Amino acid sequence: MTTAEPDWQPVLRGTSIHLRPLCADDFEALHQAASDPLIWAQHSVPDRHERDVFRRFFDGALACGGGLVAQDPATSRVIGSSRYYEWNPADRTVVIGYSFLERAQWGTGANREMKSLMIEHAFQWAETVLFHVSPGNVRSQRALEKIGAQLLERTEVLVGDVMSPRHIFAIRRSI
Repeated sequence: MTTAEPDWQPVLRGTSIHLRPLCADDFEALHQAASDPLIWAQHSVPDRHERDVFRRFFDGALACGGGLVAQDPATSRVIGSSRYYEWNPADRTVVIGYSFLERAQWGTGANREMKSLMIEHAFQWAETVLFHVSPGNVRSQRALEKIGAQLLERTEVLVGDVMSPRHIFAIRRSI
């Protein structure tokens, strides 16, 4: 484990996905990737494909300091995003979430690789990586179970300015 200050906006490269820091100029390309309503059908904000709603999502990703853009490694086209947030140095936890990929990426292994790259990077500082998932987002819950995440609890967390029900999943670093 590294003792240096955590880098929550790294460049991470896999075979099916590349991740890089989100910047303000990414709005149009990322909104294009997010514009399919079916991407958000199981999320707690199912209208996130709408431009004004997506703007709040995007601004939150910029503000958190851990926003990442997912790109197709062959074309560099923006295909989704994810973010690190709520780093807690005292208990060495960080949350990965707000992840989405275009539907063309579903079932390709890109989501698994994105999460694996992010988890491996986080374990340089964190002992536990957490995921906050909406109760109705069965697709994300199953994907997390496939990579070894365990359901810790069902609780409410602050999302925006509203307490919202979430399933909390965790992956702990192997020693």
